[in-house]
Amino acid sequence: MLSKSVIEDVLSAALATGGDFAEVFVEDRYTNTLTLQSGKIENSLSGRDFGIGIRVFKGLQNVYTYTTDGSKESLLKAASNAAHAISGDSIIQPQPLEKEMLTCDHPILIHPREVEKMRKVNVMKKAYEIAKNYHSSIQQVHIRYLDEEQNVLIANSEGKFVEDKRIRSRMAIQSIASDGMQMQRGFYGPGAHKGFEFFENLNLEHYANEASRIAVTMLGAEPCPSGKFPVIIDNEFGGVIFHEACGHGLEATSVAKNNSVFANRIGEKVASDVVTYIDDATLSNEWGSITLDDEGEKARRNVLIENGILKGYLIDKFNSRRMGMESTGSGRRQSYRFAPTSRMTNTYIAEGKSSPEEIIANTEHGIYAKYMGGGSVNPATGDYNFAVMEAYLVKDGKIGKPIRGATLVGNGPETIKLVDMVGNQLAHGAGMCGSLSGSIPVNVGQPMIRVSEMTVGGSKEAE
Repeated sequence: MLSKSVIEDVLSAALATGGDFAEVFVEDRYTNTLTLQSGKIENSLSGRDFGIGIRVFKGLQNVYTYTTDGSKESLLKAASNAAHAISGDSIIQPQPLEKEMLTCDHPILIHPREVEKMRKVNVMKKAYEIAKNYHSSIQQVHIRYLDEEQNVLIANSEGKFVEDKRIRSRMAIQSIASDGMQMQRGFYGPGAHKGFEFFENLNLEHYANEASRIAVTMLGAEPCPSGKFPVIIDNEFGGVIFHEACGHGLEATSVAKNNSVFANRIGEKVASDVVTYIDDATLSNEWGSITLDDEGEKARRNVLIENGILKGYLIDKFNSRRMGMESTGSGRRQSYRFAPTSRMTNTYIAEGKSSPEEIIANTEHGIYAKYMGGGSVNPATGDYNFAVMEAYLVKDGKIGKPIRGATLVGNGPETIKLVDMVGNQLAHGAGMCGSLSGSIPVNVGQPMIRVSEMTVGGSKEAE
């Protein structure tokens, strides 16, 4: 990393033309990925990426630059270039840097870089064997392993000087089943803010079997009917709909420019009474958790919607200026190549009072979406279209036949008003979220919920 004296000189150079805030973000990242196909290692890639980002504010002007050259000369040149894009009436001096000591919120038991590669490969092979042997129709299994260590140093002209180490691990399991006429896919991708202990304690029997079970089940599924139905969305990754269709609309990236349907609506009723929506970066060792954000702000629990009432937004440092509101510790970025902006961490619908059995029993006719797939959303409007990876018909309060080709179409802000039952078994799912500041690890979550009416797009075979 860089010395305090060098950083102080860089911050001074960044403010030399009249900026009122300057920041230095130093990143040193180690990444290790392995992929296994047909029982054999197909790719193995280990790498290190180092770079420094420099940011300057003047009022609502914002300039960002980065370099991979950590020499003082290069950093001063980059800071000067950023400074000359901003001009002000007076020159201010940065505050003396004071190092902050962090408490380890997400303890790491086994550092991945200390684990030999064959131990990692053996975990992958075990997952492969479980998934492949689930059923004779499983034709392919693809396993992807990831461990990553990100070391960051964040300093700014307000005197902040803080370092953090983030270690994450993830395994993605994809199974493909075929009956000779068609193929169906099943996927599970658990991850955590943990070291190699994550893999050693991972319930491979559950995750690998589930990936294959989904594929095999959908192979025998009937085409999904289309129309408007009550829809039950299961817990865990079911939360991806509201992450995409509502969560992004609560980020200051959209709100500060009035590009969100939730802008200027704090205190208003925006959702059903049974909906409380939370972004909590402090959950211990979760995939989307952080100790501090990429602007050096301490991680926190932000209640966005409480019992249907809009309570707040996710706000980064720059957009806090636009909005006249404090940062919520939500400034995140993929790497030093990106300026940070407001982003989610672990975002979820809080537990309600209904059991899953009650929700299903109270649904006379509808669709049960057990696992969600991919989709698309318009962040400005909240309009979405999501595929369902595993779905079933619900009839007379019971889960019936599996159906394939289901898509859920609607508008997030409207859909969240139609949630009429919320379950009592919260679970989280790991994923990657893309936005202006790149792709970052996040959790999505919810208990089982029921939406009183959703538009379901079905397979043409069902028409």
